Amino acid sequence: MYSDPKPSFSFLILLFLCLQPLIFSLSTDASPPPTVCIVGSGIGGSSVAHFLRHYFHPSPSQPRPPNIKIFERSYVVGGRMATVSIGGETFEAGASILHPKNYHALNYSNLLGLKVKPPPASEDDDSMSLGIWDGKKFDFKTLQVDSKFPLLQKIVSYVNSFRIFFRYGFSLLKMGSFVESTVDSFLKYYESPERRPIFETVDEMLKWAGLYNLTTQTLQDELIGIKLSPLLIEELVTVITRINYGQSVYISGLAGAVSLAGSGGGLWSVDGGNWQMASGLINSSDVSLHLNEEIESISYLGEYYELNSTKRNSYSCEVAVVATPLDEVNIRFSPAVSIPERKLQHTHATFVRGLLNPAYFGLRTVAEIPELVGTLEDPDLPFTCISVLKQLDENDTTYKIFSREPMSDALLDSIFSARLQTNRINWGAYPHYKAPELFAPFILDGQHLYYVNAFENAASTMETSAVAAENVARLILSRYFSEASLQSSNLQSFSPDADVSHFDL
Repeated sequence: MYSDPKPSFSFLILLFLCLQPLIFSLSTDASPPPTVCIVGSGIGGSSVAHFLRHYFHPSPSQPRPPNIKIFERSYVVGGRMATVSIGGETFEAGASILHPKNYHALNYSNLLGLKVKPPPASEDDDSMSLGIWDGKKFDFKTLQVDSKFPLLQKIVSYVNSFRIFFRYGFSLLKMGSFVESTVDSFLKYYESPERRPIFETVDEMLKWAGLYNLTTQTLQDELIGIKLSPLLIEELVTVITRINYGQSVYISGLAGAVSLAGSGGGLWSVDGGNWQMASGLINSSDVSLHLNEEIESISYLGEYYELNSTKRNSYSCEVAVVATPLDEVNIRFSPAVSIPERKLQHTHATFVRGLLNPAYFGLRTVAEIPELVGTLEDPDLPFTCISVLKQLDENDTTYKIFSREPMSDALLDSIFSARLQTNRINWGAYPHYKAPELFAPFILDGQHLYYVNAFENAASTMETSAVAAENVARLILSRYFSEASLQSSNLQSFSPDADVSHFDL
């Protein structure tokens, strides 16, 4: 008798029902994706999240991307990027300017659809006036003209350029060449990942780009070595380093070169606040964000890290990333980690809406006071710079003052003839640079605890934080996700679905 070799339909149903528990067991036994915990929501932490998503490529051993959690002790994201509102206008209160060759920041702005603009102090470079104040008098002042005629403004600009060249000579060209050479070396960090190593230490990262030697001696020694005039170093270079880093020409050479680069042309910022870069990157990177939650301890427990917060919450993660300076936070590590001791340089940013007192500067009228007042290195000087942010009318102007110490009301009343509004912010802004620099490692414990801000001892800017974060993200993927390819996915413009909480300082 003929027998059909095909199994009956009822037999297949029975077989499926018998195997269903096994199938379910196999599916649930698949290990969940690892978790990466990032402490800090500034440009460093948000960039790590962005590049982890950008570079991750599934592999047989890691088919799914990691879960990412970001912890921020403040109510808002952005870290040292923040804004302040004065007289209904919004101004940058922290990290303010970006260089035209800050390609990560430019890419972020394009991807997030952010509008860029020149910062207030450079909206009209041709007409911006500069004065170098020694505490008693202006050692140098550019000419000022109150005219709406572009031709007259251009003539005055040419005259000022000639006066500056006459004062400092060809040393200006040498300084420009020094800055350009440093920027060209830094551009190596934008080469394709296939041509760029992944660095475990800041030292090797700097040596690869040819920048390490700049961290071994002071900016002053570097500039003397290329035969810059002492007057240029004492005046213009000092003014720039005091404005950008609140420090003298005795900072390390690389930080000094970065500071000088931040005084050139083509500078820009994000319209509405640079903090939007961090916010946008977090929103677009599928991150679990924990605002107002400070991490107080990180413990390595063999297979994972346990993070405990001040809210008495505990979190487990296979990879932990510290993206905030460890100098002034109280995170306990177990086992303990060792990093070189350093202190932060505090910059007190004071915003005043009012009117400067010309008598304080030995002048007769407010119009004679330069729009940017820089200062020489003198411990008795109470501020490092005063700049005009916006002039509403001849009796109402918004100013920004940088100082190393808080500005008292009595001091402000002597500098200003009228004050309508005053806002004060104390920033632990950047490291106190001292050559030769010593660097913390990117890997703090030899396992999977990473430190983005180790790079800040080389130079501290929004862009250097992004460069360090990109390297840390690649380091995580190469060490923890060792079989995952570091292929770069196609980046397309996008807009965040929801905005991360933010308010002005």
